[in-house]
Amino acid sequence: MSSSVLFDAPGPKARLRNRIYTVVGSLAVLGLIVFSVFRLHDKGQLEPEVWDIFNNAGVRNNIRDGLLSTLKVFALAGVLSLLLGLLLSVGRLSDHRAIRWFATGFIELFRAVPLLITIYALWVLILTYQNDLGVIGENAAFWALVIGLTVYNGCVQAEVFRAGVNAVPRGQVEAGYALGLRKSQVMITLQMPQAIRAMLPTVISQLVVTLKDTSLGYIITYDELLFAARTMANNIIVNGENPITPVVIVVGAIYIVMCLALSSLATWIERRGRRAKTGIKVAAAAEPAEAPQVLDKPVSPAVPPTADSVAVAEDAASTEEATSSTEETTSSDGTADGAATADGGATEPPEDTPPPDLKK
Repeated sequence: MSSSVLFDAPGPKARLRNRIYTVVGSLAVLGLIVFSVFRLHDKGQLEPEVWDIFNNAGVRNNIRDGLLSTLKVFALAGVLSLLLGLLLSVGRLSDHRAIRWFATGFIELFRAVPLLITIYALWVLILTYQNDLGVIGENAAFWALVIGLTVYNGCVQAEVFRAGVNAVPRGQVEAGYALGLRKSQVMITLQMPQAIRAMLPTVISQLVVTLKDTSLGYIITYDELLFAARTMANNIIVNGENPITPVVIVVGAIYIVMCLALSSLATWIERRGRRAKTGIKVAAAAEPAEAPQVLDKPVSPAVPPTADSVAVAEDAASTEEATSSTEETTSSDGTADGAATADGGATEPPEDTPPPDLKK
């Protein structure tokens, strides 16, 4: 029986109760689906002519244009939010108090304000100064949506990056400072690469939120996918009614497919990161080098002494002792004839001197 840190392993009665709850819940969901299908059939929303509107080229073109507008806003807002998140995270981790306070206040402010209010306020502001803003003023809805998504999601991404930087082991940072690196170098070369890699699944999950938040553009009449679907559902009449349900189902399926694709990308990147080989590659051990020879000539191996070699060594030792004793005797009597003096010259033999007169 396996156990978990969060809860104890269920016993026999608990497992039986869980199976009953699973069956009852599944039947309830299935019943709700069946009830919804019957209600749609009664309202005429499942008639073939209702769903035949998607064979119209104009309807498909509207859906395509709305999808491209959504992806364009998402691509621009996603990139800008990542750049803003990196900038704000570095500012919040700065040692300068003014920069740190400004980044913290900016993040807390725009995270607290609802995104819809931010987008609407930017739209009104851009429309008010439309003539002064030039190109941005002509595309007020587009830039209001892009800037609003960038500011809000950039603040969220900043907190994600800051959490990743703080998760880097402190020993690596101290080692970088010990090598003489500045804080900016430690941040760029050590902390940020590891933080981005560790928080990449969370970053992509927030990008999924950015993609879904593009649907708020219909409030400011931006022609994105949801606004295009709403326009089509209100302008098309089939059997005396607007085909709202089929349009919502199709557009909702498109949103689900896009979000699942991004979620799958996050899962794939996370698995690839776990399989990646990291660290410093250790070089293979080299062959041991020969020890340097002390003598120029090779030393012959030791041979065990024999009886003849012992006798020869004894004779040499006795001869050496005799020679040394003779030299000692000569040195005690005086220098021998023709012997070398201390200064290297030869000594002359002593002259014949008469014996001393003993009578005197």
